[in-house]
Amino acid sequence: MKPLRDAFDRVHPYFAKGGILEKAYPVYESIDTFLFTPGETTRGRTHVRDGIDLKRMMITVVMALIPVTLFGMWNAGYQANSAIVQMTEADVPIEYDWHHTVHTALGLGHDPSSFVDNFVYGAIFFIPIYVVTMFVGGHIEMVFSVLRGHEINEGFLVTGLLFPLTLPPNIPLWQVALGISFGVIVAKEVFGGTGRNFLNVALASRAFLYFSYAASISGDKVWTAVDGFSGATALGQMAVAEGGAIESLEHVKYVWGETGSITWMDSFLGTIQGCFGETSTLLCIVGALILIAAGIGSWRIMLSVILGVIGTSLLLNMIGSKNNPMFEIPFHWHLVIGGLAFGLVFMATDPVSASMTNTGKWFYGILIGFMTVLIRVINPAFPEGIMLAILFGNVFAPLIDYFVVQANVRRRVARYAS
Repeated sequence: MKPLRDAFDRVHPYFAKGGILEKAYPVYESIDTFLFTPGETTRGRTHVRDGIDLKRMMITVVMALIPVTLFGMWNAGYQANSAIVQMTEADVPIEYDWHHTVHTALGLGHDPSSFVDNFVYGAIFFIPIYVVTMFVGGHIEMVFSVLRGHEINEGFLVTGLLFPLTLPPNIPLWQVALGISFGVIVAKEVFGGTGRNFLNVALASRAFLYFSYAASISGDKVWTAVDGFSGATALGQMAVAEGGAIESLEHVKYVWGETGSITWMDSFLGTIQGCFGETSTLLCIVGALILIAAGIGSWRIMLSVILGVIGTSLLLNMIGSKNNPMFEIPFHWHLVIGGLAFGLVFMATDPVSASMTNTGKWFYGILIGFMTVLIRVINPAFPEGIMLAILFGNVFAPLIDYFVVQANVRRRVARYAS
């Protein structure tokens, strides 16, 4: 690494103050500090410093997302290859696009039992979405950093991976660019950049696409990367069930006319349709353990979201409904379907947009759990509620912290007065 370090040191004067590339210093600094630990020391009076900085924190979150990301690519390919095989057997026409051309050019087929076929085919869908997100969002971050004259923050490393993981494989790339542009500019930069946004940037980007281009991010034709395919997700299937919600998962209808089934274990492992990162509850738990062990993810928020989901599910189970099958869904199903696990581990725990106080984190998490189940059950137009619930929680997080702090102040005043 020494030759690389020397190369950075040689070009440093060009980017330093007074250099011909002074304006581009944030770009130089971001690459330098990504590869090497900064050698800067504290000036003036000494003070206590933590061993982890923002860059290391963000990289740890990215590492926690790697298992989910790798599985998401495999599962996207597995769902597509399984559908291709069954549609071919049923003589259902398939319109192949450039993804298939690249896949076959690599000498690969569509065998759902082949790990390589599944992983590569899924990667061919995921990587362009990720590249567009990083290219467009990263350049917007760079422009704002240069205009403001400050360093490029590492927060986008996480946002740039979270956002693609919340998208379906078939989403058009121009919508990906538009969504991340909206999130970075409107939900982040207008408030001052990293650390000042009150909404989760990845979720704000997804919410923009959800309401602006609903046909590309909902329905039954976007979850499996095959043109001509249709088939509802578990939540979508239960939302329109004519009989029991859980029983409806035993006979899921697909475009080829056959029926399949979705079991609780399928949902827990993640071998079902869905967005890239949301299907595997098991790997979200792995990510949660990494974040909690590193002291980055709040276990209070994760646990309180689960308690909110369980409490609300049991309440709605007791109330019941003759017309809405979603009332009967037990809590252990709510925990493994949709994006609940992914949202509570990687989104609700966002240290910027979540509650700051320990007591406030309990109220914040319970509110998200409550709203998630309520939106899923009460409003059939939004069978997936975690996105809206977290954004709702983000809005109320400052208010929750305010009341927690004021209550603490009143207790202290009362204690000293006595």
